[in-house]
Amino acid sequence: MPFKANQDRRHHIPKQRYRVTNWAAYDIALRQRGSLTVWFTEAAIAAWKAEPRATPGGQPRYSALAISTALTLRAVFRLALRQTEGLIASVLRLLGLDLAAPDHSTISRRGETLPVSRPRPGSEPAHLLVDSTGLKLCGPGEWLVEKHAAKVRRSWRKLHIGVDADTGEIIAAELTSKDVDDGSQVGPLLEQIAGPVASFTGDGAYDRDDVYREVCQRHPDAAVIVPPRSSAVPSATAETAPTKRDRHLQLITERGRMGWQRASGYNWRALVEADIGRYKRVIGDALRSRTKGRQMTEVAIAVASLNRMLELGRPTYVRLTQTVAAGADCARLLIRATKRCR
Repeated sequence: MPFKANQDRRHHIPKQRYRVTNWAAYDIALRQRGSLTVWFTEAAIAAWKAEPRATPGGQPRYSALAISTALTLRAVFRLALRQTEGLIASVLRLLGLDLAAPDHSTISRRGETLPVSRPRPGSEPAHLLVDSTGLKLCGPGEWLVEKHAAKVRRSWRKLHIGVDADTGEIIAAELTSKDVDDGSQVGPLLEQIAGPVASFTGDGAYDRDDVYREVCQRHPDAAVIVPPRSSAVPSATAETAPTKRDRHLQLITERGRMGWQRASGYNWRALVEADIGRYKRVIGDALRSRTKGRQMTEVAIAVASLNRMLELGRPTYVRLTQTVAAGADCARLLIRATKRCR
């Protein structure tokens, strides 16, 4: 990122400011994200009960729609399984529907193999931004460990996500163990994207030959925007047939790291970091499920919920010039000084 190249003189770089131009519509969308207004369509009521199956085994009572509805409410409102059962039962009772609420044991068991629909591809090629983060597992928290010296070993999982830079939606997600590196998950992430990909952008952890190979095999015309390491050297065919990585090295030599970031569009990678922050603020930074299958379902439900919230409305903002931002700061300081004098 740019501040790393200017660490010694960072205090001279003012913080960039933005102004939201559709605040009225965006404010309404933010309120709708926390609305408890729930309704059941006629199709949802008819599909609440599971259809009888002809294969051997017990007959299911609830459809995948009922289980996914319960898991969605659990993820959005951060409820336990029993509280989720009580919430659904109260909603059905308030709506006057003659439907049974799935019990907490059924919700947990069905979450192991629940099919979750993936995001639909857009009409335009996606500009894919990828990154990863850690999600904690159940166990003693930091306060318990520090206060009472809890010896239970904690662990965490690694969440790899791919974000569409144009829409802001999470269009690919993969959950792995903490020992899996980022570059090895490029293939599984690309497999989840049905539409074309125009560009692939990642941080320095994706500066690997297999990453370029995975992107080229699936999307030959896609641009790979990954910063080469500081010790990177051109390939043997850089003069005659330069690769995508060789072109990055040539541009860095001509314009420097800062110029390469502006010319290549690498700075847009900050959007995937913003989506990771939104995931942890809305959903949380920990996994509630215990088994791997239920954890993957939990992540898929959380991603679908965040995308649904994003459909309600997004902010449209413009970048303010430093002169305007400085003038606004001076005006605020003047108002504060005037209030103090009074």
